[in-house]
Amino acid sequence: MSLNIIVLAKQVPDTRNVGKDAMKADGTVNRAALPAIFNPEDLNALEQALKLKDKYPGSKVTVLTMGPARAAEIIREGMFRGADGGVVLSDRAFAGSDTLATSYALSAAIKKLGDFDLIVGGRQAIDGDTAQVGPQVAEKLGIPQITYAEEIVDVKDGKITVKRRLEGGVETVSGKLPLVVTVNGSADECRPRNAKAVQKYKYAAVPSEVANDEAKKVFIEKRPYLEIGEWSAVDVNADLAQCGLAGSPTKVKSIQNVVFTAKEARKIENTEEELENLIIDLIANHTIG
Repeated sequence: MSLNIIVLAKQVPDTRNVGKDAMKADGTVNRAALPAIFNPEDLNALEQALKLKDKYPGSKVTVLTMGPARAAEIIREGMFRGADGGVVLSDRAFAGSDTLATSYALSAAIKKLGDFDLIVGGRQAIDGDTAQVGPQVAEKLGIPQITYAEEIVDVKDGKITVKRRLEGGVETVSGKLPLVVTVNGSADECRPRNAKAVQKYKYAAVPSEVANDEAKKVFIEKRPYLEIGEWSAVDVNADLAQCGLAGSPTKVKSIQNVVFTAKEARKIENTEEELENLIIDLIANHTIG
């Protein structure tokens, strides 16, 4: 048995470095002002997909992301770790998308990709923390979903078995393929880059990355395995009214960078009495308890 797996991944701004220029005047994220990283829980999801590929020979892992041309770095990172290739949804029409518009565009791209058995993605992205895109993609495709996955245990007879990590404990559930699985950060970390894969795919690119470099363009054309797909809204037959800002009912009014500073300091001795008095004071002023 082999599986056709699509991994939904996102290049996100590093929220550890949010500054005053993090937002544009229209309320969208100023991604150019922030370092870009592979969304952490999407890496957990990629690892689950790669484990299935290891377990079921002949399986294929395709990474799908949406963003500017530089988001191709996410595809390359996936290929360095074992993915077979990927597609970048890149179009000005997608700019400013909220979760509704994002899930619409991704579902349109998935339909273009065609036959698939499983879609996996991180539970949520660190630049939004909504955990909505995965479930919305499932709804738009009309297929089941399993959320908060910590481990994909098995795939057999057209069904998948998944261990979920919830606040109250762990549960094991099963679902019929095809379906969407969103993965928690408590799942296994993604494997490191493979040195041979890095050497093989380091020049992989989307067409717009090499548009002004004829030598690189010819180099990639002679090596089809280096071609990363780049699709526009027209390529996926998307309704522009449901894309980008036009298709996004969520509007961000403002963003505030909050820095916590100590208003006062207190030094205590390392004794049971001092520690007990400190706890009593903290409870009294509702800092804890």
